Amino acid sequence: MISFPNCKINLGLQITGKRHDGYHDLETIFYPVPFKDALELIPSKNNKSEIEFTSTGLAVDGKWEDNLCIKAYHLLKTDFSHLPTINIHLHKAIPMGAGLGGGSADAAFMLQLLNNKFKLNLSVKQLLNYALQLGSDCRFFIINKPCYASGRGEVLEEITVDLSTYNIVLVNPNIHINTGWAFSNTTLVPPKKSIKDIIQQPIETWKQELQNDFEPTVFKVYPQIQKIKETLYNQGAMYAAISGSGSTIFGIFGKEKDPPSFINKNYFIKTIN
Repeated sequence: MISFPNCKINLGLQITGKRHDGYHDLETIFYPVPFKDALELIPSKNNKSEIEFTSTGLAVDGKWEDNLCIKAYHLLKTDFSHLPTINIHLHKAIPMGAGLGGGSADAAFMLQLLNNKFKLNLSVKQLLNYALQLGSDCRFFIINKPCYASGRGEVLEEITVDLSTYNIVLVNPNIHINTGWAFSNTTLVPPKKSIKDIIQQPIETWKQELQNDFEPTVFKVYPQIQKIKETLYNQGAMYAAISGSGSTIFGIFGKEKDPPSFINKNYFIKTIN
């Protein structure tokens, strides 16, 4: 059984406070984007006790046992001991450490694959609860529709946002940004207006009001990322911003605009029509 986990972008991100548990409260809009990995699950034909994990495409960081797909399997295995040993193959296309939520998407889709393949009969609510144990934004990929997110990013409310009449351009400079570092170095500034209100305004107003609070911190250390944002605007983007804590910058363009071009050929660039 195979599925295709998609990525997301953040339309604005405001850090609204620091919590007693060490996490931060925030508000953002998660918007699903049809740029995808491929994730395959096959029941093992031999009676090995350990699952097998293989990958192609972009190199997957870290030890294989720390991969969120593996953790999703073990999480369900604790409650469904009859789950058989499986083989997992992940073809990685979504850059990692890029603010696109690729790892979280893989984990959420693995939960759904296991649920469907082995007929666990888990409800959406139950899948959301399991997803939360894997990461704050994993829950979003169970819903996989535009959502206003608050709390740590786990409190979700479906919201009407439609960018289908625009092109979305993703530009990743092959820089890995640690989310913990970004949070710890970002200054808290009380938001003047809720992102939920801003997002309902015409897209032409977003440039002035829809902000990502990580940008000053990231741009100070990585000025080349700021340069990407400026280039997108110079080439006609209606709105451009960091997704999540970066390092990907996305630009929203009218369909009539030519795709932006960059001198640096090492950048990963993807246009979503």
